[in-house]
Amino acid sequence: MEWLWPALAIVCIIEGLGPLLIPNRWRLYLLEISQQPTNNLRQIGGILVIIGAVSLFFLTR
Repeated sequence: MEWLWPALAIVCIIEGLGPLLIPNRWRLYLLEISQQPTNNLRQIGGILVIIGAVSLFFLTR
């Protein structure tokens, strides 16, 4: 469980790069995403969760 906080810190750093470096493009990106159908967002979220889980599995073996 000692890996959880460093992992969350890395996620915060990566997620913060967009608004920090390119705020106008980030805003347009969020507007475009907010107009997508709910099913598309769920599919994208599901794919990202699966990719993350598989990556974590292989990286921690």
